[in-house]
Amino acid sequence: MNKDQVKGAVNDAAGRAKRQVGEWTGNTDTQVEGSVQQAKGKAQKAWGNVKEAAKDAQTDAEREKEAQREREREREQAHSGRNR
Repeated sequence: MNKDQVKGAVNDAAGRAKRQVGEWTGNTDTQVEGSVQQAKGKAQKAWGNVKEAAKDAQTDAEREKEAQREREREREQAHSGRNR
């Protein structure tokens, strides 16, 4: 989990709570502020998810490159062993 995902979750929860308080008290300004904060939190979480997915994809690509290099080394060793 990255900082955008955490901050987004906090803003989402805080916004939801603020919106709910506004509904209970009949304060439309607080409801709107809560809704805006909640939307901001959802957007932050989504951005964090995108960043995390990109990081995971990069890690997967690096692992695949290393596996490919290892397979190539094994082929070269097997090939050099047959030529003796």
